[in-house]
Amino acid sequence: MLLELDHVSKIYGDLHAVDDLSLSVGEGEWLAIVGSSGSGKTTLMNIIGCMDTPSEGSVSLEGRQLNDLNAGQLADVRKNVIGLVFQKFYLVPHLTAVENVMVAQYYHSVVDEEQAMESLRNVGLEDRAHHLPGQLSGGEQQRVCIARALINCPKLILADEPTGNLDGANEKIVLDLFKQLHEQGTTIIVVTHDALVASCAQREIMLNHGVLVGEQWNDEDARRRYVEAGGKPGVAEAASMSDRVSDQEAAPSSDIPVGFADPTKAAKTDGASLPDDTGV
Repeated sequence: MLLELDHVSKIYGDLHAVDDLSLSVGEGEWLAIVGSSGSGKTTLMNIIGCMDTPSEGSVSLEGRQLNDLNAGQLADVRKNVIGLVFQKFYLVPHLTAVENVMVAQYYHSVVDEEQAMESLRNVGLEDRAHHLPGQLSGGEQQRVCIARALINCPKLILADEPTGNLDGANEKIVLDLFKQLHEQGTTIIVVTHDALVASCAQREIMLNHGVLVGEQWNDEDARRRYVEAGGKPGVAEAASMSDRVSDQEAAPSSDIPVGFADPTKAAKTDGASLPDDTGV
């Protein structure tokens, strides 16, 4: 397993943003994390991405216990192992596309413009390399962000609503890039409200009030490989689930949730989201 979370909680006073969650992610897996607003998705993403630490439990990445690392060591993990893609682009407005990609290289003290250009070439933006963010479309800006995330060859891509600000056409471009990365062996974890984005993943888990209440596989071959590699189903303790999640949302008689009602929104069509019939 590339990533393992063991009974992880993040607690703010009486609020359990993540509540006793155990999860394994295999190397090369594509996982989607879904759930309504306030369900704990971004908190979980921040813990996995070494941007936050759990109040309880442990996180292991590449067999290394993150709980044992100090702030500087966690920063090293972020820049060497993890590539981050967000809904907001966080591009420096006065730097060109290639310079924005090179910012990520700067933290390795090795700046290589040709390598940055190659990263932009891989996302189809070589001809826009010297444009400022304000001269790029939303989809182009997100592709610059992906190029920036890939520049240091991370083993794990974390993407938080990566298509949330994009129309349908640009969403497809971004998803095609993720599919290419996945085929090359990159592990991808995506937080999303979009049904299309979620369906591209091999596995989906659903959070509700910090509790893992559902898990489903979209790829049976991937599930088989995961089990053979020692992967275990995501687990939420039954007591915690019964206390914090309604009977309709929790798995009825097991500590291992095996399916869930899809909380995601309809996929984008012609640049606009379809009406959300789920009420989420």
